[in-house]
Amino acid sequence: MSNKTNYTTEVAILGAGPVGLTIANYLSKQGVQVTIIEQLDSLIDYPRAIGIDDESLRTIQSLGLVNQVLPHTTPNHAMRFLTPKGRCFADIQPLTREFGFSRRNAFIQPQVDNVLLQGLKQYEKTEVLFSRQLNEFSQDANGVTLKIQDKNQKEETVQAKYLIACDGGNSIVRRTLNIGFDGKTAANQWIVIDIENDPLATPHIYLCCDPVRPYVSAALPHGIRRFEFMVMPGETQEELSKPQNIAKLLSKVLPNAENIEVIRQRVYTHNARIADKFRVDRILLAGDAAHIMPVWQGQGYNSGMRDAFNLAWKMALVVQGKATPDLLDSYQIERKDHAKAMIDLSVMAGHVLAPPKKWQGFVRDGIAYALNYIKPIKQYLLEMRFKPMPKYNDGALLADGKKESPIGKMFIQPHVKLESGEKVLLDDVIGNDFAIIAWGVDPQWGISESTMQVWQKLGVKFIQVIPEVQFGNENRKQFDGVITIGDIGTDIRSWFGKTSDSVVILRPDRFVAALAIPQTLDHVSQQLFKKLHVK
Repeated sequence: MSNKTNYTTEVAILGAGPVGLTIANYLSKQGVQVTIIEQLDSLIDYPRAIGIDDESLRTIQSLGLVNQVLPHTTPNHAMRFLTPKGRCFADIQPLTREFGFSRRNAFIQPQVDNVLLQGLKQYEKTEVLFSRQLNEFSQDANGVTLKIQDKNQKEETVQAKYLIACDGGNSIVRRTLNIGFDGKTAANQWIVIDIENDPLATPHIYLCCDPVRPYVSAALPHGIRRFEFMVMPGETQEELSKPQNIAKLLSKVLPNAENIEVIRQRVYTHNARIADKFRVDRILLAGDAAHIMPVWQGQGYNSGMRDAFNLAWKMALVVQGKATPDLLDSYQIERKDHAKAMIDLSVMAGHVLAPPKKWQGFVRDGIAYALNYIKPIKQYLLEMRFKPMPKYNDGALLADGKKESPIGKMFIQPHVKLESGEKVLLDDVIGNDFAIIAWGVDPQWGISESTMQVWQKLGVKFIQVIPEVQFGNENRKQFDGVITIGDIGTDIRSWFGKTSDSVVILRPDRFVAALAIPQTLDHVSQQLFKKLHVK
């Protein structure tokens, strides 16, 4: 640990949770100087979030850490809603891999957080300051100043160009800035019990809609089982945490509660809240500091990871002087509405599990039983089509106003074939750059010299996609500065087949920023530069 009392950095991040660590890794990978400030002495070592989705894994892939994270996951983790008698009335087990990974995965959060923390060690300019209490902060036209204190009461100062507050639902930064945090706190509480050496050892996650005491039973990697039980009126954490009462709760789901290894138990309250704004000049909120939601769809963690990917590439461009700070306004424009949609979905799922009124449970069971026999509705549940996917209609993109337009949506990530014959995921070809991808033709065709200079300054990969069999054509045209990849199946061809355009511009977070054809690519690029606030 350094003995210096003053730190100068480009971006200060308050909070070493998954969102702060992810942003720090991305910025560090882009050469930005980062300082993380964390109140605790070390990372939290007990399980919290238990579900990580394909979008979050794709974010971690951009950090170069996904191969270290995957061993701490269980892919294709089904979610099953059960009636009080144990009949499954909704089975959610999406098996598609649209973005390169399983859509639903169980995981052990402390182990994944540690991968993110260890990943920062490769960056010499990045510092992680544990055991630091934030006393005060201020900002002016040039940056943000933070006054912090270590556990020996030694005062320190951090000077940063920007501050990203990832300091949780009780964010001191959000509260100090008087940013509203509207929403509701659920009337009921739940107790979480995590157990080592899973006494059930059945896969997947089960949500039992028992009107007497609803509960959740979730299989996690490495032999851990999570149970969650609704706390009844009059029950307290102190009482419920007593061994005899833990045993009584577990007797509901286990033949006996003897010889079990409890990792921890904790009573918590569900909140559904979102900040009025995500940015105040040089200070931005991310993760739980910006929005918190019930756990029922596992989207609190994943919504924070979406914040991280969306904000990190924009912050990198601004700090590097490639874009003006106006680009950061697009972060709230793009993320707030989707975060609200995920909050609403999580609240709805909670009402399915524990309806506010008992009669609503009977109605739910009857309707769900009937609907399960209607194939399109069953498919709707199985494929998780009810989950609102991010679709940005404004921000750092060129919306075309078409209802089914892919602009503002995340691009697919299939395996592709390289000229060497190696097969890799698409993002491994793109890296952390923008990408201009063309079906069959030269993606640089028609781009003026001035436009090309801007693209090269931003960092871009030009990619031509051809059917993989065409690699066998010795006379095919090859273009300088262009990476040619083979479409192994028909994934990319099918994607382009749904549009009237043959060129797609991808942002570093893999979202579609614009569509074009070769004749319009130069003009479209220039229009996009305005939306990116390129200097």
